[in-house]
Amino acid sequence: MTDSRVLSTALLLGGGIALLLGLDAALLLLELPAPLRWSRLAEVHGMLLVLSFVGTLVALERAIALGRWWGLLAPAFLGAGGVVLISPAPRWLGGLSLVLGTAVLVASYLPLWRRQLALPVLVQAGGAVLAFGAALLWLGGVEVPALLPWPAGFLVLTIVGERMELARVAVRAARVEVTGVALCALAAAGALASLLWAGPGHALFGAALLGLAGWLARHDVARHTVRASGLARFTATWLLAGYAWLAVAGAIWLLAPDWATGRTYDAVVHAVFLGFVMSMVFAHAPIILPAVLRRPLPYRPVLHLPAVLLHGSLLLRVLLGDLREQDWAWRAGGAGNIVAVLLFVVVAAASVLTSRANTTQPAVRRP
Repeated sequence: MTDSRVLSTALLLGGGIALLLGLDAALLLLELPAPLRWSRLAEVHGMLLVLSFVGTLVALERAIALGRWWGLLAPAFLGAGGVVLISPAPRWLGGLSLVLGTAVLVASYLPLWRRQLALPVLVQAGGAVLAFGAALLWLGGVEVPALLPWPAGFLVLTIVGERMELARVAVRAARVEVTGVALCALAAAGALASLLWAGPGHALFGAALLGLAGWLARHDVARHTVRASGLARFTATWLLAGYAWLAVAGAIWLLAPDWATGRTYDAVVHAVFLGFVMSMVFAHAPIILPAVLRRPLPYRPVLHLPAVLLHGSLLLRVLLGDLREQDWAWRAGGAGNIVAVLLFVVVAAASVLTSRANTTQPAVRRP
């Protein structure tokens, strides 16, 4: 058990390094003072945070669920890819590591699917395919704005698939699940179409995200557990806030044909990856990290503080900085986003280190 904990911690460390480097790159893009000022950081900012950081978290959780040694290659390649991307090594080498990591992630869903023939598993596998496609396209030289629906689709489908498992238990209506799967299929189709017919493809992707935001808000158990207290309320509150940001991103993709230019691009990117994805990370951390690290992350009310700061600073960044083109709000909001993420890491780490070790953590269950 100790060896397993050490290995999981080491693999998680690769994702943590990618997070810190990605936040440093964010400071550079905001034209703010940054500890490291390597020119390559800004170029790989998106891949660092999406595939190397969040991708490592997703792949590590999947590897633990899989229970086979080769599944750990996915988080290992993804974490290492982020480190290589900012090293003096050729950029293609880091990109290749991301491709290998996402390929192993796709492969891990094959035995998971045989173990549980369920639509939510299929949805998550579809997300992994989009991650592999994103890594392959980026390695091939496609610019991030052109392939953006692919990494966004990876995380959206992964999260929706996980939440769909709980909706299945709570609702027990086949048509509800089929509707969610159909919306996920539309999102994947929109990502594919965006490479061939950019306008219609992005509109389809945006419409699918809007539909998924509504589906989650209507059928996720969070709409009931938000009335509870403690951890259940914490998780539900920030899940619902994330769904609102997913709707914002979907609306921009659907209604703004020039979303890839100027501040509109900044708004859609951070609505989906900070407002939605990072809110999911915050909400699920007290449940996922104990299963990964074999150490409890007890709920404490202070966990709300970085989440409030994240959403408040993102509102400032998007509403005033992006939509009103106020530079001070864009920079202040962006700086607040970075502080919120770092504050959550500090609070979570302090909670883990000061808690009593528990080596018999239950399987991952999400409220």
